[in-house]
Amino acid sequence: MGPVQVKDAFLDQINKPACDLVGRGGKRWRPLLMMLFYQLYRTDDDILAFTPLVELPHNGTLIIDDIEDSSDWRRGKPAVHLLYGTDVSINTGNFLYFLPHVCIDSSSFAGDIKLAAYRYYTESMTHLHIGQGLDILWHRDKDYIPTFDEYMTMCSFKTGALSELSGRLGVRAGGSSEEVALAIGKACTQMGVGFQILDDVRNLTTGNPGKKRGDDIVEGKKSLPVILCSQMGGDMKHLKEIFAYAGENGIEKAGDAVEEAIAIIEATGAIEKAREKALSILEESRKTIMDFYPSGPVLGEIGVLFDSFLKPFKGENR
Repeated sequence: MGPVQVKDAFLDQINKPACDLVGRGGKRWRPLLMMLFYQLYRTDDDILAFTPLVELPHNGTLIIDDIEDSSDWRRGKPAVHLLYGTDVSINTGNFLYFLPHVCIDSSSFAGDIKLAAYRYYTESMTHLHIGQGLDILWHRDKDYIPTFDEYMTMCSFKTGALSELSGRLGVRAGGSSEEVALAIGKACTQMGVGFQILDDVRNLTTGNPGKKRGDDIVEGKKSLPVILCSQMGGDMKHLKEIFAYAGENGIEKAGDAVEEAIAIIEATGAIEKAREKALSILEESRKTIMDFYPSGPVLGEIGVLFDSFLKPFKGENR
């Protein structure tokens, strides 16, 4: 028996939550990074077939993450699960994890590159879920504060995985050796870690675009500023009490408490120290990449991408 035809209206409903979230925008620096690394080797646009491997699952993780964190806001609008239901949204998030396989199969790359793409993608998604698992465990345990090294490992997996895939697959598809692809992937992992720390900092300062200032407090996130606060003599007993209160009442009711928590963290200098650490990591990642590819116009564009991360935070005294 062959496949049964499904009404287009049903397919539209299945796709609608994903189309909604993707249509809201986002930074989309990962697919750009993949394209730029590919263009270090080749001038064609075949790599476009692989760029969904880093953008579609990223959006899938946002849908699932908002369910796990009971978040109510994403990219300036209500979280997907609040609009379409938790069941539909879980299915959509998972669908976005598997759809990239179709992109690999339908690409024009040779079999060895397709095989590498499958392997890299599987490794990245495995790491991503380990990192997300650690993050969940830590914000569920109100008393546990991760060490700096534990946090860095979590970020390397959760946020670094797809940026690693961007660089690693970009240069490998372009024609690099496996060894070079691995080295560039590691540098891009660090790029992702630096990006995540700056995201942590922004959450407690200006607020992330499309979200609300301090919602990491409501979600109980053990971000780097919180970890550094605990190491720099902050009032962790009171901070944990605020975390619990904010988690129970939400950011609308607990807004004043969230601001108090931010003030506690900021008073120790932890936010500024986290910012400095992120900038250092990003500069080190940039140097590693530039050492591999010392010249060329595409390198300038990769530099511009780094600068887009760094510029809002350089020279600030937060």
